[in-house]
This record gives sequence, structure tokens and C-alpha cells, in this order.
Amino acid sequence: MSMIGNLRLVSDPELEDLFAGPEQIEDVLYESDEPSPDEEVIDKAWHGLHYLLTGSAWDGDPPLNFLVSGGREIGDVDVGYGPARGFTSAEVAEISEALKQVTSDQLRSRFDAKLMMEAQIYPEIWDRDPAEDDALGYLLEYFELLKTFVLRAHDESSGLIVYLN
Repeated sequence: MSMIGNLRLVSDPELEDLFAGPEQIEDVLYESDEPSPDEEVIDKAWHGLHYLLTGSAWDGDPPLNFLVSGGREIGDVDVGYGPARGFTSAEVAEISEALKQVTSDQLRSRFDAKLMMEAQIYPEIWDRDPAEDDALGYLLEYFELLKTFVLRAHDESSGLIVYLN
């Protein structure tokens, strides 16, 4: 089993079309096997990032809880691990503004391998020996990619689709 976090840029009109016709979502998300500049893959870091951003395994306050909740489900089409969720450009602006306030140092201070293991934060690798597997470094690397991508979405007035596959 592997749950990979994905984000995809989409215009507000495209997002509204998907809400109206959710059966098209797989065509949009899986239109090509080639990487798209409009997509960011955050690997298995999605749950650890959510935890560090919100302090919660599955809850947390908007807009920083966007990796696991919020937005609007795009129908009930299972795109890997449940339905994709869409965020309008206005919602992306809120997420972007919140992420601008978060630093890698803040996330580093929130990292607690023992608590993350107890909370069953996927993929449950947090207590590995840092000399062999730098779990915190893994999360911080993907945080910077995530932050840059969401800031780009905001700069381009794009909406966002978040999904796991």
C-alpha cells in the first residue's frame, strides 16, 4: 500500500466544470503518464506535513488542514484513496497566506517522532534512526516544495485539486 499526496493547479472555471461533472476527474488527473508542471507530488509526506502544520492527525484548523480536509469533494469518484477535493482560487489565497507564515524552523520544533508514531501518522517511519533515515529532513524537503507550489498557485490565481493515490 502506498498513499501518495498530489496537488494539481486548475482554473476556477475548470474546477466548477468538475464539480458539475465529477466523472471527468480521472481524465483530468490521469491525462498523461508524463509529469506536469501543473502538478506537485508530495509523496508520502502529506500526513506528516498535515500533522506538523495542524498539530492533529486528522483534524486541525483551516486553512492549514487542507492536505486532509477542507475544500469540496469532486463527486464521489474514488481517484485512488477517496475523492479528490477542490479549492477555489480564493481558498488557495487563504492557504497561501497561512503557509507564508510557517517556517521550516517552526515545523522542526513541532516534530516529535514518539507522538507522531502514537498518532499513527502515515507512513509511520518517524522513529527511525536519523543517521540511517532522516524523516524530519524528508518532511522539510517536501514542505518547501508544497509551499512553493501553493504560492505559485496563488500568484497565478489558480484553484487547486488535492488527492491521494
